[in-house]
Amino acid sequence: MFGSLFFLLLCFCKGPAIKEEDKIKTQKPINEEELKNQFVRANKQLVQKESDEMDYYVKTHKMPFVRTTSGIRYYVYKPSAHGDSIKDKEEIVMNFKVSLLDGTECYSSKTEGKKTFIVGNEDIESGIHRGVKYLKHGDKALLLIPSHLAHGLLGDFKKIPPQMPIIYDVEIY
Repeated sequence: MFGSLFFLLLCFCKGPAIKEEDKIKTQKPINEEELKNQFVRANKQLVQKESDEMDYYVKTHKMPFVRTTSGIRYYVYKPSAHGDSIKDKEEIVMNFKVSLLDGTECYSSKTEGKKTFIVGNEDIESGIHRGVKYLKHGDKALLLIPSHLAHGLLGDFKKIPPQMPIIYDVEIY
């Protein structure tokens, strides 16, 4: 008897039931501007984190990389003596090695062959199109490419993880 009385007391004391319609009425409408601002802030944090990782790579490897306005960093470790600057719409051929910042090699021309493409037109990382314009034919260089100019939010679904900056070690012919 005491147990059933306690149960009844509990049922009556928990307060009035909230109807589903009342829940809907009390929910705040989505503030699209605030939501947009949250995404912008999160994106800025990701970009800053990536930039910090790339700066750390530069610092620990003690190489004089040049930082571009797009976020690409490049270092010409064997400059060409006579090469011409690379321009849009120009076909170039290059040996390459693609690595992650931790040194993990993902792809290279040793296994995949040289890359031949028209600067600004082909379907490869936009960071390559931008980065090679700082180089000359005959240069050997390292290009640090942020993820938004490489494989972006999703990676390449093979060897490059999501939101991962990459390093291209290139030799331009």
